[in-house]
Amino acid sequence: MNRINNYDELKEFYKEFSEKLHDKNKQRILICAGTGCQAGGSAKIADRFRELAGTSSDISVEYGAEAAGHPVGVRKTGCHGFCEMGPLVRIEPQGILYTKVKPEDCDEIFEKTIKNGEIIHRLLYKMDDCEYVKQEEIPFYAGQTRIVLKNCGHIDAEHIEEAIASGTYMALAKSLFEISPDEVIKIIYDANLRGRGGGGFPAGRKWQQVARQPEKIRYVVCNGDEGDPGAFMDRSIMEGDPHKMIEGMIIAAYAVGAQEGYIYVRAEYPLAVRRLANAIEQATEAGLLGENILGSGFSFNLHINRGAGAFVCGEGSALTASIEGKRGMPRVKPPRTVEQGLFEKPTVLNNVETFANVPMIILNGAEWYRSIGTQDSPGTKAFALTGAVRNTGLIEVPFGITPREIIFKIGGGLRGGAKFKAVQIGGPSGGCLTEKELDEPLDFDSVKKLGVIVGSGGLVVMDENTCMVEVARFFMEFTHRESCGKCVPCREGTLRMLEILEKITAGNGEMEDLQRLRELSELIINTALCGLGKSAPLPVVSTLNAFPDEYIEHIKEKHCPAGICQKLKKYIIEEDKCKGCSKCARNCPVQAITGEIKSPYFIHQEKCIKCGACISNCPFKAIKVA
Repeated sequence: MNRINNYDELKEFYKEFSEKLHDKNKQRILICAGTGCQAGGSAKIADRFRELAGTSSDISVEYGAEAAGHPVGVRKTGCHGFCEMGPLVRIEPQGILYTKVKPEDCDEIFEKTIKNGEIIHRLLYKMDDCEYVKQEEIPFYAGQTRIVLKNCGHIDAEHIEEAIASGTYMALAKSLFEISPDEVIKIIYDANLRGRGGGGFPAGRKWQQVARQPEKIRYVVCNGDEGDPGAFMDRSIMEGDPHKMIEGMIIAAYAVGAQEGYIYVRAEYPLAVRRLANAIEQATEAGLLGENILGSGFSFNLHINRGAGAFVCGEGSALTASIEGKRGMPRVKPPRTVEQGLFEKPTVLNNVETFANVPMIILNGAEWYRSIGTQDSPGTKAFALTGAVRNTGLIEVPFGITPREIIFKIGGGLRGGAKFKAVQIGGPSGGCLTEKELDEPLDFDSVKKLGVIVGSGGLVVMDENTCMVEVARFFMEFTHRESCGKCVPCREGTLRMLEILEKITAGNGEMEDLQRLRELSELIINTALCGLGKSAPLPVVSTLNAFPDEYIEHIKEKHCPAGICQKLKKYIIEEDKCKGCSKCARNCPVQAITGEIKSPYFIHQEKCIKCGACISNCPFKAIKVA
């Protein structure tokens, strides 16, 4: 598009694009093209719809980079959020959402829904005998408050016209022409926007500290290194609405007087990297980024750095070291990033979700923002809801919501009617909340009192079939593997904890091991160099506190109640079901099964290596795991 030279021109573009984007007489087919749905084949779905739109002459859908001067009708969007039901297709202006769409469904959708307005019931979402036509009526969406994710799934992230039509860059223009840098910082400070990367540090205070530094060369850095297992909040924002995050970074740069910025994003996010690069190029071409933005005299250039997948580079000083071309390792503080960050200059470092909140706060004011969420944790939080819950996906909810509301209302409860056991919050740096905490509010300070942290926003729901000792072992294995090795407490302490947990899950644990785990946890929390090391023991501490009996059963009874720990499994032949066919004995690699033909066979536990060959070869399902 042409360069936008001033505020008035931006307003004109916004009005023009918005009218065309929201034209009720035009139908739009929005295909989810986030990473998850693309893996499910949404690219083929989009290609087929394009073919249909290009060959049909009796409908109003259009396709192309631009068609008759307005946004197209067939669009590939970012993540819609409802990952469990993907690939997803939304039909506008009706708001119809079709789930689990396949390429072979496209012709039917086009003929029936696009041309004739008919509903295809088999593609609608159904839950508890209810059928939902409109996306916003589905409980998964109805229970959310989508602010940061408002545009995700509703606009084409690869076309800046649609971003402008949704209001993006209006907050930037307002800042540049109507508000001073100090006033911008005060609005963010008064809104009490807290960092969404895990620590919850007030963004306004961080910006204030950078703006007050005597050094005039300053940087703005966005942490998009999202490394928690199962977390994909930042990725979805970068893929689905990159311009909103970029706008937040430019506003931060204006507020603190920075002229250079960096987005540090995982190389494992190729789609996010591509869409960010495209957004930066388009914004620069449009005069919304780069030199003399909107003719204001303010300039800001933005660069992308790709990380190599090191979890520790999510920590601020390790991240800036990585951008500088050094090995990503934390350093001793002070000085802090706001004083000596990137290239030893004052640096604003926030994560993707934090920056994406900034434009709405500038447009609507601090009081509006504080009306959402809780007093000390205002606003919303995006969570990646995964695990044993029925409706997995990306959600956005106000702070103060309870785990029960998320899991049983938005998430639809647990799969197969299983009993809830725990929810892991905050990934490897977090901990478990149990049934007794289901009605506690989720916000930065409340969960901290429960011994866990919000973290970046992972929520892994676990049912009664989950072994909590194995959960602790899994997260400890992850944190030990991802330790940068710089400090002894993290490098050696996590290894010792992992060895103890492996010993317990193998059936060789001792009661003294539980006290050793607690002592090591306390030592690492108090002495590790960085926040990642200090939080590494939290999954172990929380499971020890919430499920001590499970640890004891592993140690004393040599039994895993969930039947998960491989070395503690016992394979038993049920005599009333066994027909004496000998298939189990003939396929046992260590001759641990004996018996006579047409009589029940027997498994010798001291010889059994728990390989499961007997179960897979038994035609009568006579072998169970105890």
